[in-house]
Amino acid sequence: MRKQALSGILGVLAAFAIGALVLALQGFNPVATYGALLQYSLFSGSGFTATLTRAVPLILTGLSASIAFASGPVNLGQPGQLVMGALGATLVGLFVHLPSVFLVPLCILASLLGGALWSGLAALLKRAFAMDEFIVTLMLNFIADYFALWVITYPLFDPSASTPMTRPISTAAWLPDLGGVNTSVLFMVLAAVVCWLIMSRGRSGYEWRMTGQNSLFARIGGCKVDANYVRVMLVTGALAGLAGGLMIMGGPHRFVKGLGANYAWDGIMIAVVASNGISGTFLYGLLFSALQQGAIGMELVTAVPSEFIDVLQAVIVLVVVAGRVSLNMVFDRLATRRKLKENTR
Repeated sequence: MRKQALSGILGVLAAFAIGALVLALQGFNPVATYGALLQYSLFSGSGFTATLTRAVPLILTGLSASIAFASGPVNLGQPGQLVMGALGATLVGLFVHLPSVFLVPLCILASLLGGALWSGLAALLKRAFAMDEFIVTLMLNFIADYFALWVITYPLFDPSASTPMTRPISTAAWLPDLGGVNTSVLFMVLAAVVCWLIMSRGRSGYEWRMTGQNSLFARIGGCKVDANYVRVMLVTGALAGLAGGLMIMGGPHRFVKGLGANYAWDGIMIAVVASNGISGTFLYGLLFSALQQGAIGMELVTAVPSEFIDVLQAVIVLVVVAGRVSLNMVFDRLATRRKLKENTR
């Protein structure tokens, strides 16, 4: 764990150094650029709260991908599962009229079910017809996008809108702000804690991780590999669906065209750079959220195009992932030499 954390820190620092070199070569001041980036993402009250809110879908979809990849299934359906979760929360918020104490949990449950059912469809096709979930989950993303677009363009279209979107959900389903921070952040943190407990302390998490490392060993050891596959798909789909539901309930409080943006794909990227670790996914999600949140302010202050952040994120992924193996080899060699010296004394 320490080696992985150290390699991640060194990789991020190296990526920022490469980014600074790129900025300098383009005639920009790296110190001023990074200063503006931090000012608009972490060092101002509004920027910090916006960073936390933006991190919600990044971290939840990242957790979804991390658990799936660590457990064996290659679930790449987070974008579609997020959309279906958002659609589930929207339907409940539009047509169910209850006090907040009942409606908020119902909307959250609908988002969890929406994502789980969409990933469960891929699991069903795998179990029934041996269809590869890698392909199925990718294709289901397109179906979810076009289905949601049809829903918000025709049956649930807001007549007062000029672009495809639904009417606002009931105000009883809106998630309030606490101290300027939307309470969707609290649900995200709770979900992250539960995921960590399951994967690090729970029996199910142990079986899932063993299956991801060696499915034959897990099966011989008594793990119910097939049943665990379905459970992992449902849990990871529910996490992505929760991301969509919280986006609706935290704002804009309606389903709009392009709601998911690239959050889910970024979440998958975060899972890769975090090496499928729960705590790493959480921290990298905050980092990427801060970069994305500070991009516009950085552009306003220093005239550096906000697309630079896309480049910086790509460099972080490349450097961290590529350097992880090399750094681990260096650490192992140093540890071996130290033990040899201790044994020869």
